[in-house]
Amino acid sequence: MVQKRGDNGEAIASSMLELSKLKVPVIAIVIGEGSSGGALALGVGNRVFMLENAIYSILSPEGYASILWKDASRTKEAAEKMKLTAKDLYELKVIDKIIKEPKGDEEASFLKVAKSLRKEIQNVIDEMRDMNSEQIVEDRYQKFRNMGEYKTL
Repeated sequence: MVQKRGDNGEAIASSMLELSKLKVPVIAIVIGEGSSGGALALGVGNRVFMLENAIYSILSPEGYASILWKDASRTKEAAEKMKLTAKDLYELKVIDKIIKEPKGDEEASFLKVAKSLRKEIQNVIDEMRDMNSEQIVEDRYQKFRNMGEYKTL
């Protein structure tokens, strides 16, 4: 199927719907900059992990500043308001775990992160091993329902 311009929203929604119905565990990992509407689909995982220096949002801070204030130079202010860091998203229950990124030698750091990710993925597999398909789908649904924060004014 050829996608026409303007069909992105439908494609994202379809991806989210299909992910939500999968009968197997879905583990999403944000490793860099997830900042587009397509990043929304990552939130449908049973578990969502995020590297500590990654960002995850539906829009870049530059785009947010341009839309909200008509001033892309307010990127830093926009980023703070958007709550797109691993720490912010963990507190909002959007992600389940922050994966530490050690400083130092790139190759050694990569190997440490890969080892941490392997351990966390194995933990999820072990945790969900005895769940049937309905329980896996319900687990994903409940995780999604518990995301975020609601405040009355």
